[in-house]
Amino acid sequence: MKLKLIYPKWCKLEGQTEFHLPPHGPVVFAATLPEEVDVDFVDENLVPIDFEDSPDLVGISMMLTSQIKRGWEIADRFRARGIKVIFGGIATMLHDEETMLHADSVFLGEAEGRMDGVIDDFKKGRLQQRYDYLLDFPPIESLGPARRSILTRELYYHKGMQMVDLIHASRGGRFSCYPCCVSFLGGRSFRPRPYDRVIEEMAGIDNNRLFLVDNSLAQNKAWELGLFREMIPLKKKWCCHPIEDDDEVLDLAAQAGAWYVYQAIFDTSDTIRNRIRRYHDHGIGVEGTILLGLDHQTEDDIKRLIDFLLEVELDLAEFTVLTPFPHTRAFEDLHREGRIMSYDWNDYTCDRVIFQPKHMTPQRLQELYHEAWNAFYKEEPQNYKMFKLLKKVIVKEKADNTFRHRRRDLISHTFGKEGITKND
Repeated sequence: MKLKLIYPKWCKLEGQTEFHLPPHGPVVFAATLPEEVDVDFVDENLVPIDFEDSPDLVGISMMLTSQIKRGWEIADRFRARGIKVIFGGIATMLHDEETMLHADSVFLGEAEGRMDGVIDDFKKGRLQQRYDYLLDFPPIESLGPARRSILTRELYYHKGMQMVDLIHASRGGRFSCYPCCVSFLGGRSFRPRPYDRVIEEMAGIDNNRLFLVDNSLAQNKAWELGLFREMIPLKKKWCCHPIEDDDEVLDLAAQAGAWYVYQAIFDTSDTIRNRIRRYHDHGIGVEGTILLGLDHQTEDDIKRLIDFLLEVELDLAEFTVLTPFPHTRAFEDLHREGRIMSYDWNDYTCDRVIFQPKHMTPQRLQELYHEAWNAFYKEEPQNYKMFKLLKKVIVKEKADNTFRHRRRDLISHTFGKEGITKND
């Protein structure tokens, strides 16, 4: 059977350099499908959808709330032609009741070990309207490599340069951040994958640059150390969300190829300043993620924060506005207090003020958001800062290649060509 798997288009942050990474949800989902399912993947951010196509089933994978309404539009067009549509992904889980109005079926939760049954239901004409596996997690050992063969690789190059591939080494998380819905989606338990499964998948990715999309690697120090030790021989270069602020962890991360980390910067404390310095001391870059509009922030606080970011020499910075996504404490608080100004999901792009801030007008917070982007990238545009960060990883990659070539030359000189194997 033919499944048309669609990833709806969404808008980049205003002010952010336009590039696209291969989406993670669709390739992970595709790996859970029976082998006989022929998957035609369409990333609408890069190619148009052929609405005249007649697959057996359409699957719509939505990660972001800002994809929701477009996903509904796509589904309505195919369903009008009598083609059944099933939805899945993070945003489907956050907006399941509304999405069911545009779907023949919604799948909630993690798909490993479940899609054989769903496809069998479809073939027998008994597709259920709702498959609910939220917080009913499959064994973490059952997670296999993502099905990246569905991707058109060259679409994800930026200015001729291959971008990162996404992979996860764990699921779930012990933390429950104020604006985050991770605990609703993945539970409050840290669920690490076995090292061998992670390393096998990394080794099988035909890309030297990876993005570990785990919510945080800093959840179990022993596991974190073990993972980095196992990663060292791969010589991959990777970015991730925060890692443990510990000398042993940082040293092993650098040896394992840590390129840069996304570090939340929420104040101007020495703790944050030292954290950034320590990353840099180990040769690890830092992209600051800065959330504006929290209740404790005044206009002066935000201005001081912008000045602080320039002082600590971040490699990159990404500014967002507090956005009250459903099933977060931020949504519950702001909704209860009557401070949410828009429930139009197209406005939930993280660069629009859609709530009443505590210490300023919505218009002033919107202005400060733009001022933050402009101030940080005034001296060096974002493209140039990205180039500098990329240049660092290219230098590391060349050093790895030089080491490998020198090692092969030494073996050849000492033992002759017959002493070299494909594993050397």
